[in-house]
Amino acid sequence: MTNISDTSVTRPQIHLLPGRSRRFRSGHPWIFSNEIVMSAEAKALPPGGLATIVDAGGERLGVGTFNPHSLIAVRVLSRNPDETVDQSFLALRLRRALALRDRLYDRPFYRLIHAEADGLPGLVIDRYGDIVVLEANTAGMEMLLPALLAALDEVLAPSTVLLQNDGAIRKLEGLELYDRVAKGEISGPIELEENGAYFFADLVTGQKTGWFFDQRDNRAAVAAMAKGRSVIDFYSYAGGFAIQAALAGAGKVVAVDRSEGSLALAAQSAERNGVVIEPVRAEAFAEMERLKAANQLFGVVIADPPAFVKSKKDLAAGSKGYRKMVRLAAGLVEPGGVLMVASCSHHMGTDAFAEEVRHGLSLAGREGRILRSSGAGADHPLHPFLPESAYLKALLLQLD
Repeated sequence: MTNISDTSVTRPQIHLLPGRSRRFRSGHPWIFSNEIVMSAEAKALPPGGLATIVDAGGERLGVGTFNPHSLIAVRVLSRNPDETVDQSFLALRLRRALALRDRLYDRPFYRLIHAEADGLPGLVIDRYGDIVVLEANTAGMEMLLPALLAALDEVLAPSTVLLQNDGAIRKLEGLELYDRVAKGEISGPIELEENGAYFFADLVTGQKTGWFFDQRDNRAAVAAMAKGRSVIDFYSYAGGFAIQAALAGAGKVVAVDRSEGSLALAAQSAERNGVVIEPVRAEAFAEMERLKAANQLFGVVIADPPAFVKSKKDLAAGSKGYRKMVRLAAGLVEPGGVLMVASCSHHMGTDAFAEEVRHGLSLAGREGRILRSSGAGADHPLHPFLPESAYLKALLLQLD
């Protein structure tokens, strides 16, 4: 068993400023740097190390990872200050998360760990059968990696573990960006299952961890509206929406993406499922405008783009981008047809996105009704005290 050197007796202590423990005591999993006594000793601690949380009166409150260089200075692992954080602790968290996914899904393709909501802040693990892709986005999780990989072996014994530690958030934690295979080997796309369909995902060079499990329920909802309809899927990536619509009996399915590699995966998946899609390599806005000029309409239009708002400074430009996307996409929906639009931008709030959708519909001169307002699937749970982590917003509308 791989243990790390941690006991409540030997680990350092982080002291909260007077009057600054209330939010933590209420259940919030973060402690900010301005809530902590940033002494010389605290500033000298290694980023990501374990520390006991102590209030101004000396009461020990819990244990978390501490990064003196981050705005989110402490990420809570346990509210038991005597907890030992080691391989056994991590294995228990993995088993708890696995038990939930086993209740949700009958096939081993899902997000296994979704950070704070699964009790492992800063960590994402996606499962593809006996292959797992891991993202350690904080200094704390980077420090825990050896014990975490051992715990993964104990609980799942995956054949392959891929570390995709290249997210921009790591820069905020002072971490280097890298990708590597921590166990086993991987070459070429792998097959996965979702909603009874088969897909191919590139876990090495694809986007994020290779597949977007978060849209699983939304893909099913759109597919249920697709029978007998013409469908166009913008930002199709590897064909998640397009192929499920085709399997549901859509009359015609067009998949639009600017990546030749993504469209090749979509075509491979279409063949695997015995359906036909029309791949179109194009930039989404340009293709929307071209189709509008050609007076082409579709029964189902899907627009699920990459994040338009990657930071707060992008909010104004990104908001205009979503507005334009809705305006153009709505113009391609036949009367009585449906439009599905989504945003995965963390900095674009639910209300703000809904406002841009309304504005875009107004500019397009379209009216209708919202059939479904949703977020990510249940394998992407939300921490009750982190509503801002509800990054995915999706609206399914019928337009007159």
